[in-house]
This record gives sequence, C-alpha cells and structure tokens, in this order.
Amino acid sequence: MSTNELYVVTGATGRTGSAVAKTLLDAGKRVRVVVRDEPAGDVWTTLGAEVAVADFSDGFALCRAFSGADGAYIVSPPQYSSEDLFSQAREMAHTIAAAAKEAKLAKIVALSSIGAEQAEGTGWIAMNRMLEACIIDTGLPVVFLRAAYFMENWRPLVKMAILQRQLPSFLSPLNQKFPMIATPDIGRIAAEVLCEDWRGVRIIDLEGPDRYSPNDVAELVSLKLGEAIQPFSIPESDWAQSIAGQGFSSAAIAGFIEMTQGLNSGHIAFHDRLSIERRLGTVKLDIMIDALAAG
Repeated sequence: MSTNELYVVTGATGRTGSAVAKTLLDAGKRVRVVVRDEPAGDVWTTLGAEVAVADFSDGFALCRAFSGADGAYIVSPPQYSSEDLFSQAREMAHTIAAAAKEAKLAKIVALSSIGAEQAEGTGWIAMNRMLEACIIDTGLPVVFLRAAYFMENWRPLVKMAILQRQLPSFLSPLNQKFPMIATPDIGRIAAEVLCEDWRGVRIIDLEGPDRYSPNDVAELVSLKLGEAIQPFSIPESDWAQSIAGQGFSSAAIAGFIEMTQGLNSGHIAFHDRLSIERRLGTVKLDIMIDALAAG
C-alpha cells in the first residue's frame, strides 16, 4: 500500500488516538492529527505529522481537516462535566458525520463500545450508539470498533489498593470474568483496520488476549506488591459517592451507574453473532497493572 495515502486521526491527544497516529507514522504513512489548539499539535509536528486545528462543534473546520484524506479515525470525546453530555454527544455526532460526508471521506474507523447495539440500559454507551447511527446515515464505508472495558479504568482503584491494601471494584460479582482491553491495543488495531479496504458497514468486537475477574485483578496487584490484596465489591448505594468530586455532572454519574449495572448484569456484553468480527489485543492485564501501579 502506498505510503502517500493520508490518514486523519482525531483524539490525538488521547490514549487511543495517539496510539493510532504513532502506529501509522511508524508504518511510514502520512498522518494528519486533529487537535483543538495549535500548541497541542507541536509534538506531532516534531514526529512528522500534519496538524489540523478543529473542534467537534465546528463542522467547517472538521470538513477542512478531513479533506483530501484517504481515511479517518474518529473518536468523539464525552463531556462528562456537562449536565447535557448526551445532547452534546448527539450534536457532535451529527457534526462529525456531516463533515465526513461533505469531505467525501473514503473510509472511517470509529471507536465505539461493547453494548452499542443495545437500544437502552447502557448509560454512557448510548453516546457511542448515537455516533454509529449518524455515521451509518452518511453511507460512507465505516468500521465500528466496539471495544471492551478499558484495562486503564482500573487505574484509580489500583492506586487505592496500594494505599489501603484492599481493591475496590465496581464490577461484580468478583469471580465474574469480563472482557477487557488495553488502549494501546485499540489504537494499534484501529490503525491496521484503517489501512484495509472494505465496503459498507463492518463491526469488530475488540478485547484483550484473556478475560479477567476482579479477583484476578486483586491477585495481580498482590503479586506486584508482594502481599495479599483482598478485593471487595463497592455497594451500588455507594457508587455515586465513590465517583463524586471527580468532575462528573449528576447526569454523567447517572450514566455511569446505568452502564455499570448493565455490565454486571450481562446486558452489556459480547454476544456470539456470525456477522460480527472479533479481534484480540496482545497486552495482558499483568503488564497493564505494572504500568498502572507505577504511573
């Protein structure tokens, strides 16, 4: 495949977007990153990428950023501090889709989530469902990466375990194994898919090389610290208080609670369907725990 092909990467200052951009650059591809302000693009200029400044509320700037590209990686950042985060997500989804259609993007790889096929009972994941619907309406070739639970979500809980010698868990029951994936794997796979050719709509479920329970996480933290760490389930009645003070609006907290309930009940899960592709990452949780504990 020609190295003259140009790929646009949104969310380049985030975890998956930066991984996508770096993977493409390492492969010798031309990359244009989309950032919200010029200083955020300086590091990417140094790495050899083009830089476009655009906000997801600015359709004209987004269209200009997409123009001339052979494909784009799309990740729509949630506005967790806003009481209107769902309506804002819908507006951004419409703006992104309109800009992509106007720019006549050849193909799109969009980050979505496990459970995005569910019409209700998914909390935050409803925002990914909105993005999927808007992009499908464009008629452009698209791949939706429905990613499993991020391994990095354990970061604050691992930090608490180091301090308290107990690992709190929102996921329950403690022996239930959940699909998880590290964000570097998401970025690498997204870059690989972006370089593929296809028509229509594809859906790819993404998870790591193994599934893990909260008990497994506690065991890995125990090995890291050299002493036994006991996991415990945070009662649902304490969920809101547990994440209060972290910049979440009341609407975002309600969305978190509904999403977590869906994960624990199995409503949000990967279901075996012949029409859905599945790809596995390579980063195991023990490696990620080491990074989370050190970071």
